[in-house]
Amino acid sequence: MTDTATGERDPDALVRRAGKRADTRQDQHFLVDDRVLDRIPGYAVEAGMDLDHVLEIGGGPGALTDRLLATAERVTVVERDPEFAAHLREEFAGEIGADRLTVVEGDALAVDLPEFTASISNLPYGASSEIAFRLLPEGRPLVLMFQREFADRMAAGPGSDDYGRLSVAAGHYADVEVVETVPKEAFDPQPRVTSALVRTTPREPDYSVPGDEFFLRFLKAVFTQRRKTMRNAVRNTAHISGLGDPDAVVEAADEDLLSARAGDLTPADFAALATLAHEVGNPED
Repeated sequence: MTDTATGERDPDALVRRAGKRADTRQDQHFLVDDRVLDRIPGYAVEAGMDLDHVLEIGGGPGALTDRLLATAERVTVVERDPEFAAHLREEFAGEIGADRLTVVEGDALAVDLPEFTASISNLPYGASSEIAFRLLPEGRPLVLMFQREFADRMAAGPGSDDYGRLSVAAGHYADVEVVETVPKEAFDPQPRVTSALVRTTPREPDYSVPGDEFFLRFLKAVFTQRRKTMRNAVRNTAHISGLGDPDAVVEAADEDLLSARAGDLTPADFAALATLAHEVGNPED
């Protein structure tokens, strides 16, 4: 346990006190740049996020946890590494005793997540997509660290090189923006790629779909053939989308949609086509 006030712990000292080196095989890269760490909660504050109960995925040695405790009312951190979980309980024993911090030991993709008002996390890159799409449907604002390439794809708009399935799927749940690029040097050990912070603001889409599960499965299918027209993409990917009669979809769909390629359609276009596919394509349950 340390008497240092929250928000003032030195990241390198936290790593030393944890007594454990990062395991890059487990996507462990510690964020140790004080300036970046200090800015991260600010992206939530400036967006007016409710910080009554912040969820952090992957606490590691606790540098971001420390900054979050200086800003949020309560923090729950999910940490899968038993040694880091034990370190967090010792390092932040005072905050735990004051009922301001809860440490959950386990895999963020498997544990029951608590009710939270926002999530602010430096995600393990290997599982970042799965974790993001566990959090996005919760309808809470997020500030998450990703690989820069992934972040750009999340935030991309129709017609851009980065636009794809990830862009449409993330935008189905929230407005997405890249708020900061983070260099390799901000981490120890340094990752091979540049990183970026993404901020999401939840909102309802301006279109309707027959169900999120089918919509996301339909997106996955047609984007596997993004260079083909939607006519061919729908016909060729029934084994992914689960459509029993893709030809019926092609016969009923608008020609403008069918002649376009996936990268040029708007989210509303995909929603219209997915809705039609669900109605006439005899999808699997």
